[in-house]
Amino acid sequence: MEKTVLLTGGNLGNRREYLEHAAFFLTQYAGNILLRSAFYETEPWGLESDTSFLNQAILLETEFSPQDLLREIQRIEYLLGRRRKTARYGSRTIDIDIIFFGEQVIREPDLEIPHPRMTERLFVLIPLNEISPDWLHPVLKMPVRDLLEQCGDRHKVRKVDL
Repeated sequence: MEKTVLLTGGNLGNRREYLEHAAFFLTQYAGNILLRSAFYETEPWGLESDTSFLNQAILLETEFSPQDLLREIQRIEYLLGRRRKTARYGSRTIDIDIIFFGEQVIREPDLEIPHPRMTERLFVLIPLNEISPDWLHPVLKMPVRDLLEQCGDRHKVRKVDL
């Protein structure tokens, strides 16, 4: 079993419902959820949209390899209406990113762990800091709490009670 940190998010439809369904499907198909952060409403990052994103960090224990976990995540996204387009950033019902997978460092065309842009994004670091402030970034050798302190992102991220 390996511990992995995921970030779920979306800005279309009933955002909370999509995140709840994603968590349900993760427990059904991918592993055991150990912790979930609160929900965070966040300004769109990298795209123009009138709708804010809702994000949540999840600590998951899984028997899958990183590549097999990615396939399961993509299947869950598809079940929840996600249809991948060519643009990297866009509005979506659900997005599930692998942020960390144990202490592994993977650089493949379809999979990069730790997530390569996590340190630039408050919407990743704030919920991640809530559930795993001591998790050590395997490349930078810094805990999440320090990465959050050093983040230069100024997009608004606020905890919401839905």
